[in-house]
Amino acid sequence: MTTATLFPGQVAVVTGAASGIGRALSTALARRGATVVLADIDEAGAKAAADQLADDELAAATGAGASGVALDVTDAAAFSELVGRAVTDHGRIDLLFNNAGVGMGGDVGDLSLVHWDRVIDVNLRGVVHGVAAAYPVMIRQGRGHIVNTASLAGLLPAPLLSPYAMTKHGVVGLSTSLRMEAAAHGVRVSVVCPGVIDTPLLDKGNPADLPAVASLPEGRRMLTRSIGQPYPAASLADDVLVGVARNRAFIVTPRHARTAWAAYRAAPELFVRIGPALLRRALRGARR
Repeated sequence: MTTATLFPGQVAVVTGAASGIGRALSTALARRGATVVLADIDEAGAKAAADQLADDELAAATGAGASGVALDVTDAAAFSELVGRAVTDHGRIDLLFNNAGVGMGGDVGDLSLVHWDRVIDVNLRGVVHGVAAAYPVMIRQGRGHIVNTASLAGLLPAPLLSPYAMTKHGVVGLSTSLRMEAAAHGVRVSVVCPGVIDTPLLDKGNPADLPAVASLPEGRRMLTRSIGQPYPAASLADDVLVGVARNRAFIVTPRHARTAWAAYRAAPELFVRIGPALLRRALRGARR
């Protein structure tokens, strides 16, 4: 299914849009005719990404617009203000991509409350703040689509990524529950659960301003060893937009993610039982 003409004239807000999945989503949307508000705590990065879209021939050909703005998703008032400004500037908001997130991992025994608080504030409360800001607007409009980025770690266990997995499971629960409520108002909700995606998040580890965690393995190598080669962010963005156009509840991609999810659903007890051995093997491979 092509998405080339699926979003002309629609207004989309994308958080975490300065890099990685958010930037890829913004590019894919603009190339398909959407006006995109790129929001990120890195204001300079968001503006640079928007400026690049202005020079993108495919995006320019659609007549789409793009703007970069500062947003800390942990600030509920700021999120509400951003959505209000988008509605004032463009008349409505058709799509909200709650995509901003941080990685967080290591042995649970090595983590302090500051690690848990940060990942909850960004990955979970940040999504709640987006829903609280945009959902009432979409109800009044009688239409809209909220797309929340979770993870494959939101669908199955992710040892050494327990804080991250916890928040992503929460995003899945919020998304599926809200979807059932929102249907009565003409509002759609989807959750994106990617596998290993080739983004800077794979190499960043935990946020640099938090205490170091010695037990956190090198993320790219361990995840590649245990799941597969990273999937390009641009390919993920294409998959997501197809899923949004089809109003899918779950957008699970690429193939390795769907395979792992199917295995877990088929035999969750077995999956958890053999998990420690799989983890040891992945860690040995990551240390070579």
